Amino acid sequence: MSGAGPAGGPLTALLSGALLVIGVLMIVRTIGAGGGAISVGVILGALFIAAGAARLWLAWRAR
Repeated sequence: MSGAGPAGGPLTALLSGALLVIGVLMIVRTIGAGGGAISVGVILGALFIAAGAARLWLAWRAR
């Protein structure tokens, strides 16, 4: 049985892009609702953006 597939496949890019979009939306929603710069929504949104960007970078680097 072979591995799970290519590391930089289209599904990886799609899920990484979804993480980026979810992170941005979390930040926008939190700021729109009156949250501050260190509120939970902003911090989690930034972590989602970092995770999505890291996945894209690692998938691109593996090619």
